[in-house]
Amino acid sequence: MNNIVLKNGLFGSIIVTALLASVTMYMKANPEKEVSMIFGFAGMLLAFIFVVLGIKQQRDANNGFISLVNAFLTGFWITLFISTVYVVVWLIIFYNFFPNFAEHYTDMAIQKASPDEVAKVTEEMNSFKEMYKNPVMVILFTYMEILPLGIAFSFISALILKKKQIN
Repeated sequence: MNNIVLKNGLFGSIIVTALLASVTMYMKANPEKEVSMIFGFAGMLLAFIFVVLGIKQQRDANNGFISLVNAFLTGFWITLFISTVYVVVWLIIFYNFFPNFAEHYTDMAIQKASPDEVAKVTEEMNSFKEMYKNPVMVILFTYMEILPLGIAFSFISALILKKKQIN
């Protein structure tokens, strides 16, 4: 299982971090333009295809059978690998190339707010900016972008790909 997790985690990580780096460079080069979240989620879903492949490879390595628990665990470990690489790459980008991300994100959110919501959004974004000064919060926020989606993807994939051995 370790080889399957590492190989599929690495391939998924390459996809999701390439997209992360591309979107970040675009945001820095075009600060007035907002990047759609659809690009981020599409990249994550594309990376999580390797969760499906990994579960299938684990099932094939086990003579065509895999329990729901083992299928989920295979998917979970691949997801955790992909998510951890994503977080590490974001930390490198954030601290070395885009240290004003919180301000950039805050300004965009306030500009998008309707006139009635400006005060509320400004307060929320100022709170976000303060939390983002703490490296632990940066890590947690970044994991929250990708990990829940990956866990859900792992569970659904495990449900679809599980195959019990007939006794």
